[in-house]
Amino acid sequence: MRSAPTILHLDMDAFYASVEQASKPSLRGKAVIVGGLGPRGVVATASYEARVLGVHSAMPMSQARRLAPNAAYLVPRFALYRSISDQVMALLRALSPLVEPLSLDEAFVDLEAGGTAWDERSARLVGTKLRADIRAVTGLTGSVGLAASKMLAKIASEQAKPDGLVVIEPGTERAMLEPMPVRTLPGVGPATGDHLRRAGIHTVGEIAEAGEDELVRLLGKAHGHALYAMALARDDRPVVAERETKSVSVEDTYDVDIHDRVRVGLEVQRLADRCVRRLRGAGLSGRTIVLKVRRYDFSTLTRSETLRGPTDDPAVVREAAARLLDSVDTTGGVRLLGVGVSGLADYTQEDLFAQAAGGAVEHVAEGEESEPAPEPRPEAPVERRWPAGRDVRHAEYGHGWVQGSGLGRVTVRFETPGSAPGRVKTFRVDDPALETADPLPLVESPPDLPAPMGPPEAQRPRPLEA
Repeated sequence: MRSAPTILHLDMDAFYASVEQASKPSLRGKAVIVGGLGPRGVVATASYEARVLGVHSAMPMSQARRLAPNAAYLVPRFALYRSISDQVMALLRALSPLVEPLSLDEAFVDLEAGGTAWDERSARLVGTKLRADIRAVTGLTGSVGLAASKMLAKIASEQAKPDGLVVIEPGTERAMLEPMPVRTLPGVGPATGDHLRRAGIHTVGEIAEAGEDELVRLLGKAHGHALYAMALARDDRPVVAERETKSVSVEDTYDVDIHDRVRVGLEVQRLADRCVRRLRGAGLSGRTIVLKVRRYDFSTLTRSETLRGPTDDPAVVREAAARLLDSVDTTGGVRLLGVGVSGLADYTQEDLFAQAAGGAVEHVAEGEESEPAPEPRPEAPVERRWPAGRDVRHAEYGHGWVQGSGLGRVTVRFETPGSAPGRVKTFRVDDPALETADPLPLVESPPDLPAPMGPPEAQRPRPLEA
């Protein structure tokens, strides 16, 4: 472990919900819950106002509605979240070449590798400036933890929430960890926590006191060794720059099981097209097509097919996915479908016609013919569903968002990120003056922030001369 708190962990505060509150002035300071709104939906993120009511991530949406019946329930807008995440990650990459994203809203940064921090004071200055820059560029808040290791930096950012900064100075780690509950340590979930509690171990300090041999006896060799090292604040894991993408995939979970085989086929074709759009957006192609099917009884099947060369041709992916579906029994109903592409490359095979015809597939019988891919499902009916939270524009009233819909009506609140809470209007779902719209930026004119400089030469630590 290094001798200065130069590992930074950033965790954006209630990210999805905070984005929704920032873009919808009428929701600021109120309980907001983002996730799947159907009967099988789960909570993706809850605002801090909703968390006070007991709502948390991964909770079934039905339970959240019982706990917080008056909250705003919104569908996720992942394209917007991704664009804001890109802005935040750009700020982090200006600090160091070693940035390890964990999700859209969380990352580790090695400040020492970027020459932007070398002791406690410089690290604290970087953390303070980063939080200010994030607010200036995105209008959102993030919590920052600084420590000499990844584990401790993550713990520090949890302590900093919301909208704070915590620095753990080297030499203070053991004293800080000892009174904390065992669930504080990474990898200690509910099952491990209960197992330790039954053994009389409730705090991190008691893990260290129990000793390595006892932990190995209780938890097994690998988990026991790792947990003992963490309790002693030992963590030498480096910050690893963003890993290469190994696959691209999309999937949908359906509120009601799909029994119609034709409908299942059309859904697979639509998912294949979405997957190819994502693949092309990343400038990639792939050799292996993967189909995922979760059936009515929650059993999950995957089927794959490998082509002779990589492709980003939607016809090729559609036909391969259709062939894979032929080998799956969907009689009892389907609750989830997914299509993915792996074996990625940054080029495509020139002879796509042969692949599209089916001759390039490794395990398709010679001479076997496949049906032409059905036409993609038209998007117009989906566009008129008006999910809660969707951005819309009205010819007369301007930009707004859907508060709710039903019985042939849609209710819209007209407001923008920079406005006061707006007025509410109700329209027919087929009103020709109402159309979907792209999200507006949270900050109208974000500042151009200069790239951070390394420390002045006079301030850099110098090696001791012999």
